[in-house]
Amino acid sequence: MNTPNKLTVGRIIATPFFMAALMIDFPYHYTVALILFIAASLTDMIDGKMARKYNMITDFGKFLDPLADKMLTTAAFLGFIKMDIGWQVTWIAFIVLFREFLISSLRLVVVSSGGKVIAANIWGKCKTVSQMVGIIFALAAYALIIDFHAGNAAFVTGCDIIISILFWISAVLCIISGIIYLLDSKAY
Repeated sequence: MNTPNKLTVGRIIATPFFMAALMIDFPYHYTVALILFIAASLTDMIDGKMARKYNMITDFGKFLDPLADKMLTTAAFLGFIKMDIGWQVTWIAFIVLFREFLISSLRLVVVSSGGKVIAANIWGKCKTVSQMVGIIFALAAYALIIDFHAGNAAFVTGCDIIISILFWISAVLCIISGIIYLLDSKAY
């Protein structure tokens, strides 16, 4: 197993620890969750650059890297649902999960029927980056507001609005990338 694939596996291993930090109430748990999420997100950027730069792209990596991203971002959205930060998160999580199950199933069908592993396209990467940015902003806001008791009511309201906008942008990119992926998969 090459280094980029090890980083991807590391992201998968980090996901339950991130979710535990997000869900278990202990001092500064949002800050710990934020640090874990950022560290795991950075492995996504690093493994991709490393694989391309040193020609270490493998079918294993093409398949596992997007799954690792899905595990990490889904854990965050599920944590946000549990935190009850608004009905919108439930709908956004549904859109994200629907798209991810659909595309992952399609990938399996293509591979099992003798096709090649379909790598993520630019729209899928934009979707993942938008999700990670929104999640990092939400975690940072919760860390500031709850862990460090920063901000007033206007700050909290402003953060909630920005979080909603970022999450809805990621949901729209989820839909767009899913449609493009479905259209592109016809070639396989």
